[in-house]
Amino acid sequence: MPDLSHEYRLGGCIAGVDEVGRGPLSGPVVAAAVILDARNLPEDLAGLDDSKRLSASRREQFATILRGCAIIGIGAASVAEIDRLNILQASLLAMRRALAALPVSPDAALIDGNRAPKGLNFPAHTLIKGDHLSLSIAAASVLAKVVRDRAMARLSERYPGYGWERNAGYGTAEHLDALRRLGATPHHRRSFAPVRAIFAGHAAEV
Repeated sequence: MPDLSHEYRLGGCIAGVDEVGRGPLSGPVVAAAVILDARNLPEDLAGLDDSKRLSASRREQFATILRGCAIIGIGAASVAEIDRLNILQASLLAMRRALAALPVSPDAALIDGNRAPKGLNFPAHTLIKGDHLSLSIAAASVLAKVVRDRAMARLSERYPGYGWERNAGYGTAEHLDALRRLGATPHHRRSFAPVRAIFAGHAAEV
């Protein structure tokens, strides 16, 4: 289970950062930055883990708890930015925006993975599998996932048929079938191969 040992090792006010949404065919990539106060962690945060290890209902529960006890910043990069920059650079941009959205400046950031955003005013330390190891990164993964899933559910009301309220834009069989039948929306990532193929096919028909 994740803990605060990496945060303690760095010392000071540490923001854990994670992103969600690198793999989907549609929708933004969303990042969260979270600062936890180790002296005032509520008992009902017990069991907080990487968002992928939690059910949707548990993620929602933890998100509600975190909003009451943590310092939070949320950032995103749009589909247009993903297509222009590539998904890696868009993910780093979302992380920078999440850190900039924090109401206080941390002493350092602890970033999930092996790449950190550049241009920060404080040190950034990467941690592979950080969402499994660091409690603040796990908290960021949960909040980013909840925010993004809600955004995709709202988009699904405007663009029904793709199952975004269930698949969050990932390339499930349902989503791929809808792409073939309905075509791509403005919220699909044209730089991703399955979507690019749909656009190419439509262009060839014109």
